[in-house]
Amino acid sequence: MKRKKLSNAIIAVVLLGGVITAGVVGYMVIEKMTFTQAFYMTIITIATVGFREVKPLSPTGMYFTAFLIIFSFGIFGYAATTLIQYVVDGTFRNFYIYRRVKRKIEHLKNHVVVCGYGRNGRQAVSELLEHNVSIVVIESNEQVMENVRENPRLLYIQGDATHDEVLNSCHLRTAKALITTLPVDAHNLFVVLTAREINPGMSIISRASDEHSDVKLKRAGATNVIMPDRIGGQRMAKMVVQPDIVEFLEFMMLQSMENVALEEVFCENISDRFNGIPLREFDRHNDSGANIIGMKRADQSIVINPLPELILTPQDKIFALGTRIQIQRLRKLLYEGV
Repeated sequence: MKRKKLSNAIIAVVLLGGVITAGVVGYMVIEKMTFTQAFYMTIITIATVGFREVKPLSPTGMYFTAFLIIFSFGIFGYAATTLIQYVVDGTFRNFYIYRRVKRKIEHLKNHVVVCGYGRNGRQAVSELLEHNVSIVVIESNEQVMENVRENPRLLYIQGDATHDEVLNSCHLRTAKALITTLPVDAHNLFVVLTAREINPGMSIISRASDEHSDVKLKRAGATNVIMPDRIGGQRMAKMVVQPDIVEFLEFMMLQSMENVALEEVFCENISDRFNGIPLREFDRHNDSGANIIGMKRADQSIVINPLPELILTPQDKIFALGTRIQIQRLRKLLYEGV
């Protein structure tokens, strides 16, 4: 739709320019007018405003004026309507939509800011939307912004994410996480430095292309650094030696299907009934159907397939596998004790 309107606007400008050119050349040749006089006569003629001629016209000039009015009347109306519609539907419409989006951003809390809407950014946004997370996208490319605006669930800021004022405009102080997927590692470094200064407690996930950028980004404040090229290479190798395992993990993690989910369950609000007891005791009461396949301890260590004697504490996180309904039941049991 946007391209069609732009094409119509270009056609309107070309037609209007052709009529004006023909009128100017005609008056200069027929009536021997100067360029200024011919241009003035052409404009008042095609606009049909009724102003007086620059000088009396010859019979040939009168015929030329009459035909110019006939041929230009429809073209002038079409051009004026098309250009006004393009400006109103484009610039003004986007302006008012952008102001409404900014007002919504001002009231956001616990949202995620995604810098860059390229291939990695789109994938991150898609996954976050699956979990009903509020998102603010920062993108500077106008063509990419057209795709962002088409999604009614996305809030956005058009600008350079490496600039402090752009990051501040998306209420970074109240955000719970930031994902920066800019194609240049140095730009991601600037974003991480600024974001960490604005919100010291938020999670920051950064993309990196150069393997030497990993350490620098973490020093700057990145919580995690993802290298898509390295992950892609490892995945291709796994597809050769262990294809079924890769397919199984993709089925759990990437498909976002209703019949399977791998989610983390926080234990900070754990019921007194289960606080400080071995995992085997919790399993005795766990009739949710969800399986605990891993844990993250207070010291940030990861435990895969935790042993039954492992003690549950409020500082733990549980990695559970099951349907979304089963995981909801697991949370209810863990938090309410019933």
